[in-house]
Amino acid sequence: MVSMKDIARMCGVSVATVSKALNDYSDIGEETKKRIRQAAQEAGYFPNSSARALKTNRTYNLGVLFVDEAQSGLTHDFFAAVLDSFKVQAETKGYDITFTNSRVSDRKMSYYEHCRYRGVDGVVIACIDFFNPSVQELIYSDLPVVTIDHVFDNRTSVMSDNVSGMEDLVNYVCSMGHRQIAYIHGADSSVTRNRLGSFYRTMAANGLDAPDDYMKEAQYRDTVMTKALTHELLSLPVPPTCILYPDDFAALGGINAIKERGLKIPEDISIAGYDGIRMTSVLEPRLATIHQDAAEIGKVAADKLISLIESPRTTLIEHVLIKGKLVRGESVKNLLSL
Repeated sequence: MVSMKDIARMCGVSVATVSKALNDYSDIGEETKKRIRQAAQEAGYFPNSSARALKTNRTYNLGVLFVDEAQSGLTHDFFAAVLDSFKVQAETKGYDITFTNSRVSDRKMSYYEHCRYRGVDGVVIACIDFFNPSVQELIYSDLPVVTIDHVFDNRTSVMSDNVSGMEDLVNYVCSMGHRQIAYIHGADSSVTRNRLGSFYRTMAANGLDAPDDYMKEAQYRDTVMTKALTHELLSLPVPPTCILYPDDFAALGGINAIKERGLKIPEDISIAGYDGIRMTSVLEPRLATIHQDAAEIGKVAADKLISLIESPRTTLIEHVLIKGKLVRGESVKNLLSL
């Protein structure tokens, strides 16, 4: 295995100079840095992670806490895309990632204990019960933490802008002439509360009411529940002309219910989702939705967490909103053209 001593001998410099060049110290000339780095690359030199950890007091390892309540794991299209972007950005900054859990071999431990056991420098938390005591212990610990899609006053968060996203979606549906709009929303969370508040506010701004009969609750990504609730909505004396779903995947349950009734989208009933996942972009008709910028959310989360680790005194606690994009699709009928 090639060492820094070998690189120093090859370049005719001291080990200290090699170390400074590889760590981009400013007191080494650019030409010298370039020559040393090229020699290191050609010789197949890799820094020893244990030695680097002793020297910097960092492991260059980021924890990821991701526990999907629906048990869909990394098949969860939106969060899988977020975490993939997080991983890519972390790796470009020289960090590895470790998934955090509550067990090592047969020993059960808290999430915080597992983070300490693995020696992570910080942790990103996404898609989990944020009020679980073990999660709360981690959030209020001494570790740098960034949350995705949930806000704590004392922690940096990165979220899709659910307020503007829902506003754009409802305004679009209203612009197509719809006045009877139902909303099957997700279970209680900060995401749901923001979307619900924006839904009611935007409906009111368009001079529309949102009857209780049109408001239903389902778990995110629960196609069984959205199918049953769609049947309920379509059985009302005055059914809605458009149904909004908590997410694109859950909308598949609604689509199945509509097909079972022999109805067509959008000729007989209009629908819209939320997320902009790849699966529903190839549906016929293409689903109207809000495309959340998963890649940007993951990238920003990695940048913010690394900044908290590397510059703790100058990095501010922030709540970053990432705006999504309206995808009109073909699932909302234009009632104004009738």
